[in-house]
Amino acid sequence: MRKRAVCSVYVLLALGASARCAHAQSSVTLYGLIDTSIEITNPGSSWTPRVDSGAYRGSRLGLRGQEQIDSDTRILFDLENGFNSTNGAFASAGTLFNRQAWIGVGAPWGELRLGRQYSPIYIPFKGGLDAFGAGTIASGLNNLSKITPYTNNGLAYLSPELHGFTTTLLIALPQSGNGNGLSGNFETFAYRNGPFHISYAHQQTTGATGLRANLGGVSYDIGKTTAFVSFFNGDGGSPRYHDEGVSVSARYAVSASLRASLGYTYMRDQSGGDNNADQFSAACEYDLSASLMLYASVGMLRNHGDAEFTLRGVDQTGLAPAYPGAPVRGVQFGVIDRF
Repeated sequence: MRKRAVCSVYVLLALGASARCAHAQSSVTLYGLIDTSIEITNPGSSWTPRVDSGAYRGSRLGLRGQEQIDSDTRILFDLENGFNSTNGAFASAGTLFNRQAWIGVGAPWGELRLGRQYSPIYIPFKGGLDAFGAGTIASGLNNLSKITPYTNNGLAYLSPELHGFTTTLLIALPQSGNGNGLSGNFETFAYRNGPFHISYAHQQTTGATGLRANLGGVSYDIGKTTAFVSFFNGDGGSPRYHDEGVSVSARYAVSASLRASLGYTYMRDQSGGDNNADQFSAACEYDLSASLMLYASVGMLRNHGDAEFTLRGVDQTGLAPAYPGAPVRGVQFGVIDRF
């Protein structure tokens, strides 16, 4: 009986090895990120401590896969859930894959993706338009601009790099039964040449809360320093956002593991109310390992007129100003663990 069991184990191992060989061209990767921080903010009344999730990068858990169907073509998918690391709740109540849920095809000519995905305007926003990665309370670019980060029913084309140029185009198709017109369109263009990088993105969504927005900027590496200059504007949303602004910042690599950043962002009200705002910022990051990073950030945001902007990070709403025009100041200490 014991010999038979041993034989069965060997048979199962052999079958498993065969299955791995048969599916050598397929892969599924479990990945994720946990971002938790402590923030102390004064919205114009008193200092208030709280624990935040997703201040720098939204906490997430995902499955990413691909299957090679011939020498040049592969089938791709990504399912990504956002969650709150402070209480374990879904980032979006009732939605399992609120960040990404798409399937696509990749080839030398680029990629096609269909489903819920990051909007193309969100990609340069997070990737390289300010020294803070458009994250934490230190990013005035994040706090004072408005874009659409995710898109449902998106049909996207991502080009390959050609002499430093790349582009991403997306149209948001309507939900079944919700009319015949497009829900939105997005376009992103970028160019990289050594230390120089420039990008521009545009979006136009429709409906009662439709938003037109433009975003762009340049960055340049000078030794251990990377300098950023970016612009943004938008009109729409609910409540209506009708503003424009610029952001300047710089990041300095103190060492291979430590980085320090400074920045300033100015936003002008285009609605005629003179409800402008600006923000001074500082931050630092320290890599404890390839997957674990500590960060600290400081933000000093000044509202003018009746403006009510606040320090909000990435997956945070932020504390509302105590009164229209109130200044908002805050400090933040956090940790990110990637797997």
